[in-house]
Amino acid sequence: MRNKLIKKMGMVLLVATLSLSGCGSSDKMKDGFYTAEMSEYSHGWKEYICILVKADKIVYVEFNAKDPSGYIKAWDNAYMTEMKSVTGTYPNEYTRYYAAQLIDRQGSEEIDALSGASHSHSNFLRLSAAAIEQAKKGDDATAIVTSETE
Repeated sequence: MRNKLIKKMGMVLLVATLSLSGCGSSDKMKDGFYTAEMSEYSHGWKEYICILVKADKIVYVEFNAKDPSGYIKAWDNAYMTEMKSVTGTYPNEYTRYYAAQLIDRQGSEEIDALSGASHSHSNFLRLSAAAIEQAKKGDDATAIVTSETE
């Protein structure tokens, strides 16, 4: 009788321990590079983000956009000149601005929008959240993020 009680108590403790620990799951990010990209091109560009995680910290962020040939938006000087004159900002400025905030704040919840780059801000929030989720799972496959209009 006593052995049955001890076995039952052991099973209850095991179940309780597994329940409290989430069966080994963790919200910690795993070391590595994690990427997310938009599912579609918008105005000829597809935005993406790549983060590097070390010791549960985001230590590097690349946020940009590429055209179908792989040319990077921040390298396009003609586009930069045109966009700056219309919106007051340009890709090489706002991509670095958003990336720096993600490193400083270690999350996408409180990233401030830069005037003139609000559409990219919205995509940045969604892309960074997807990349962080990949990092928590340790999944290095590129996460595909659908645009708000899809």
